[in-house]
Amino acid sequence: MFVVVASTRPGRVRIRVGEWFRAAAEAHGRFDVRFVDLTALALPFMDEPNHPRLGTYTRQHTKDWSAVVAGADAFVFVTPEYNHGYNAVLKNALDFLHKEWADKPMGLVGYGGIAAGTRATQQLKPVLDALRMAVAVEAVNIPFVTNFLSPEGFRANDVIEASAGAMLDELARLGRLLRPAREVADLALARR
Repeated sequence: MFVVVASTRPGRVRIRVGEWFRAAAEAHGRFDVRFVDLTALALPFMDEPNHPRLGTYTRQHTKDWSAVVAGADAFVFVTPEYNHGYNAVLKNALDFLHKEWADKPMGLVGYGGIAAGTRATQQLKPVLDALRMAVAVEAVNIPFVTNFLSPEGFRANDVIEASAGAMLDELARLGRLLRPAREVADLALARR
């Protein structure tokens, strides 16, 4: 599973939410957890000359991102809510690729103010559907995120911890269900 942190603002403190979720996923024990920080990934805005559906990538950063996404069994996006939506850097990271996302479970950790990131995560769902991802109904929504930040990191309350556990359980279940679909797709690609 890749935990993808979508916040890229300079001076951000919300990476702590991603670090907390990574630790929660590792403690859950059903996933080999990896971490992707979109700031470090530093994808430029759509610089590939061909449509992502073709998979004919010309840039090394796209080939590297493709290998990361293709090799993952599940994803969790940790996303802030900016102006009632998700940020452009996350949309760009999604749009760089196409087939690599298909038939993979997706979890969403949203955070913000009073809306707890829910407007951003709801806007993401149609995009993830178009990429043929299976979005877990269970989600982690963190209201007033700054109330949970301390110098030591993000400190979740019992409700947030329970939400994370429920989402991780569902991602494991979806992963088992979707694995045969990915294996059939991989076999079809190998025959070409």
